[in-house]
Amino acid sequence: MPNFKNPTVGFVTNFASALLALLVLCSASRGQTLTPVAYNNPDLVVDLGVGLWAWPLPMDYDQDGDLDLVVTCPDKPMAGTYFFENLEGNVRLPIFRPGVRIAESARNVQISYVDGKPRVLMPAREYSSFLSQGFETSHKLPLHGKLNQPGKFRANQWKWADYDGDNRLDLIIGLGEWTEYGWDNAYDSEGNWMRGPLRGRVWWARNIGSNEKPNFDTPVRLEADGKAIDVYGMPSPNLADFDADGDLDLICGEFLDGFTWFENLGTRTQPKLAAGRRLSFQGEPLRMDLQMIVPVAIDWDRDGDYDLIVGDEDGRVALLEHTGKVVDHMPQFRPPVYFQQQAEYLKSGALVTPVSFDWDHDGDSDLVCGNSAGYVELFTNLGGQPAKWSRPERLEADEKTIRIQAGPNGSIQGPAEAKWGYTTLSIGDWDHDQLPDLIVNSIWGKIEWYRNTGTRTAPKLAAAQPIEVAWQAEPPKPAWNWWDPEPNHLVTQWRTTPLIVDFNADGLNDLVMLDHEGFLAFYERTRDSKGQLELQPGKRIFVDESGQPVQLNKKTAGSSGRRKLALVDWDGDGRLDLLLNSKSCDWMRNLRNEGENIVLKEMGPLSERVLAGHTTSPTTVDWNHDGIPELLLGAEDGRIYHQERITKSE
Repeated sequence: MPNFKNPTVGFVTNFASALLALLVLCSASRGQTLTPVAYNNPDLVVDLGVGLWAWPLPMDYDQDGDLDLVVTCPDKPMAGTYFFENLEGNVRLPIFRPGVRIAESARNVQISYVDGKPRVLMPAREYSSFLSQGFETSHKLPLHGKLNQPGKFRANQWKWADYDGDNRLDLIIGLGEWTEYGWDNAYDSEGNWMRGPLRGRVWWARNIGSNEKPNFDTPVRLEADGKAIDVYGMPSPNLADFDADGDLDLICGEFLDGFTWFENLGTRTQPKLAAGRRLSFQGEPLRMDLQMIVPVAIDWDRDGDYDLIVGDEDGRVALLEHTGKVVDHMPQFRPPVYFQQQAEYLKSGALVTPVSFDWDHDGDSDLVCGNSAGYVELFTNLGGQPAKWSRPERLEADEKTIRIQAGPNGSIQGPAEAKWGYTTLSIGDWDHDQLPDLIVNSIWGKIEWYRNTGTRTAPKLAAAQPIEVAWQAEPPKPAWNWWDPEPNHLVTQWRTTPLIVDFNADGLNDLVMLDHEGFLAFYERTRDSKGQLELQPGKRIFVDESGQPVQLNKKTAGSSGRRKLALVDWDGDGRLDLLLNSKSCDWMRNLRNEGENIVLKEMGPLSERVLAGHTTSPTTVDWNHDGIPELLLGAEDGRIYHQERITKSE
């Protein structure tokens, strides 16, 4: 009978006495502050980054003669504007200090350079004293904040530029519209998106006043080759003389990962833009690693041409260096190189999903993490107390970097999520060969197994293969999936953790996870008549105190799934409890067995600190070696937060 006792994989704490168990229970929901885990590695450099979504403002913030990076981040828990100091002066790729928060967060913040000076704008507003006062003071610009346009907008980007060469600063405005897209659950049975695309339109508001007292004509949409410009959302328009022919050209970003080049075929005073082309280098389109990109044009390396500084969804910032060459009427930018900073806190992209495990079998616990980009990354524990950590290493399978992505139709929320993967994972010996394997879920909801074909000290992963179940009929799937699972395959709700655990203590590792309807289910492992391992269909044996099956997510389509889980004896009574994502982390206590069922009780949050706008992801550690599990929580900003336990009244 399942009893949550003595699993072969998972953290279980055995206490010597019921008294100690009671003591821990009384204080189990209390803890010190959740704090980010530090690298403790002074010589290490890592990718520069803020939390989810980087909006870069390259400028000489400290006025010491070189360009620094100011980066604003609008998302929890790192919402704010951060100053990354350039430590090496006027070099192409300087190392930066860790970011220091200098201001509140800001949405749709953009930087323009006028006469060599930075000008910071948000919709219909300028922050003319940004260097000294941040976003505390501003003045309004005489235009409607959405240009009186109807629709649903998620990008509204304003910049100064003298577009028509009359020595008066105009406004160039990029609007990213989502009205036609609709966001969720709109595929036909063949996987074709049946709603509209994202729209990314660029407007010109001509200044008919003066630079000191601007007054703007009715904004008009910019055209290219006689047609209104319309890129795939979030246009991030940048006007500059990119091809060095004396007039202003246009480069736009988008909500995905690429750039569109619009050459000015006219003159400085009578611009005429050519049809857009994908910005390419050596015949290959330039692409960022992730999406929701924010490009800013500036002569970063001060060599006389305009480079691109580009923010990514996972908080990193990259340089696309202008080579100074123009090929086939297109400026040539090198592929993105991500800036580096002195290592401060562990960070794995965004929406990190950590698992604590001794991956290299050297006696300490490492961290294996999924993230929004679809990678699986390893932080190696280099020893010490507190631990010293390596920079993240992207794990490979079959000698290729693991990266799961939605592509054009793998996300229920549509093709605008093509580059996301949302990997979430568990580690355990799935084939019982004494080597730890990975089981991974993702944006697809397909449960996949990466078999370890290496050794215990040097793991090596094979290509992914599906987890199979001995279904008695067609494999179930979420009702909104446009695609059907292959025979025997396990498909469940997207972005939910698959937990490897010998749940019934029979020596075989099982799965505990959400099923296709969002109920917490037990997938039992057995052997068939030939002794082969077999996974049985999930059973809804987890119930609440009224006897109702525990459904961790009742929502549908894009709002479904999303639950990150960990099993641990949190209160020291010898029964595995459930930790699950919330604004921080919630605890469901395992009360008792009732027949074949397990009764769970909601105990509330383990911390009051809010780490999520979307989600967190729990695991546990015992870094102080006292036999009591401590909370480790992956957050939306890609950082990993640790909370000590308080085990007695103070």
